Amino acid sequence: MTVKQFFIIISTVVLILIFLGSIVWQPVLWALVIVIPVISLGVYDIIQCRHTILRLYPVVGHLRYFFESIRPEIQQYFVESDINGRPVSREFRALVYQRAKGDRDTRPFGTQFDVYRSGYEWVNHSMAPAEITDHHPRISFGGPDCDRPYDASPLNISAMSYGALSKNAIMALNKGARMGSFFQNTGEGGISQYHLEHGGDLVWQVGTGYFGCRDLQGDFDESKFVEKATLDVVKMIEIKLSQGAKPGHGGILPAAKVTKEIAGIRHVPMGHDVISPPAHSAFTTPEGLLEFIARIRKLSGGKPVGFKFCVGNQFEFMSVCKAMIKTGITPDFITIDGGEGGTGAAPIELTNSVGMPLRDGLIFVNNTLIGVGLRNKIRLIASGKAISAFHMLRLMALGADTVNIARAMMFAIGCVQSRVCNTDLCPTGVATQNPSRYKALDVNDKSRRVHQYHEAMIKSLVELIAVGGIKKLSDLEPHNIHRRINGTTVKNYGELYPCLEQGCLLNEDSIPDCWESDWQKASPTHW
Repeated sequence: MTVKQFFIIISTVVLILIFLGSIVWQPVLWALVIVIPVISLGVYDIIQCRHTILRLYPVVGHLRYFFESIRPEIQQYFVESDINGRPVSREFRALVYQRAKGDRDTRPFGTQFDVYRSGYEWVNHSMAPAEITDHHPRISFGGPDCDRPYDASPLNISAMSYGALSKNAIMALNKGARMGSFFQNTGEGGISQYHLEHGGDLVWQVGTGYFGCRDLQGDFDESKFVEKATLDVVKMIEIKLSQGAKPGHGGILPAAKVTKEIAGIRHVPMGHDVISPPAHSAFTTPEGLLEFIARIRKLSGGKPVGFKFCVGNQFEFMSVCKAMIKTGITPDFITIDGGEGGTGAAPIELTNSVGMPLRDGLIFVNNTLIGVGLRNKIRLIASGKAISAFHMLRLMALGADTVNIARAMMFAIGCVQSRVCNTDLCPTGVATQNPSRYKALDVNDKSRRVHQYHEAMIKSLVELIAVGGIKKLSDLEPHNIHRRINGTTVKNYGELYPCLEQGCLLNEDSIPDCWESDWQKASPTHW
């Protein structure tokens, strides 16, 4: 029995008892002054759609909003990080909630943190701001071997599977994506009917478990792949090599969240944790990866195909680049995930201590592609904790063409970061397969919030570029972002993260000393 059902039953019993008691005992009438308003509030909480917590926890759920109301600092300012660079989650959520709800997101009293502390970053403005001519910029995906290119938004929904998220959460995200003309990455759990319900653009992620396109042994199945990959809403395909939350570990969906429906979508048995293997079975070498990319690009009808990974051993990505040169096959895009990425279930050692952080990984991949002369053929997607438009600007200055985010999109549909994603007890219906919980998440209301948050982010991004005197996203350079190193020393990203010379890795005499060891170790035939 849910809290809501219990409340309805108790409310009915109390009303009956009050009515009967008032007949024989007059003071009971005074109870009506208290009880009826409380019951009325509970009924309203149950039927309203804006607040999932109130629908699941009528009356008592108001305590959460009361405590928020007496902590105005949570709502009134956004602090990017503390002195050690750790994210301050409550302020993150406050910013997303305000933009998702369409509330005022301006701040009084100027900058709310110490601009003279080490690590403070900013973008300089221009005395001649650029005129905003493109309020909805798009970035074209699709290399020379792609027959069906795709124009993407600068900001999109990162990989989150149906199974990890509820059906209502998936539908809310997808409908929001359709309303705002941006894409939703399916995550490695396959394409469900809920991804298709509202017709939002999809990037289908194919992981090591090949969910949705696997045979009985768990290997890649061409016919099942073609069935889904040729759907019109599937705009691109992403091969997942690893993710930042648990790089090299594969994926985990606890048995408690594996319903009969999810098992059917993924083609897995019931009653067991669904664990993706750490590595792919369809290929075992850098050359094999590129041949697999070419194979599924053809099977999909020429749609853009790329791969996602969290940077680990640097020579291994260099091996892929050498394989690109040798085979002449290039992915249409590469998604770089950071070792600081989030997840609903992973060993703490992997979440905290494995994988290169996003900015370091992005800089390395961008530089390597420049060094082998292939950067202009491949788009880069940065997948990480971008909450504000400045976070996006910072990643784009370091080489990203677009940005994927998951955490902020979860906040937009009501996530309060209770951190029980792996227990099926999510209090907001976002990360659960319990019908009594996810049905309280209203798809129409939450999809509108996803759209509004995305719209506010793009608007802020365009404004940031304009105040810097930059006419378009592709004109962003590392030197546009500045960082305080200590009290008196400031450097821009161009100074902190020097770019390689175009094609320098192709000539032994021009390979930088700090790159030479990894470059020599790299091989197109093995990792």
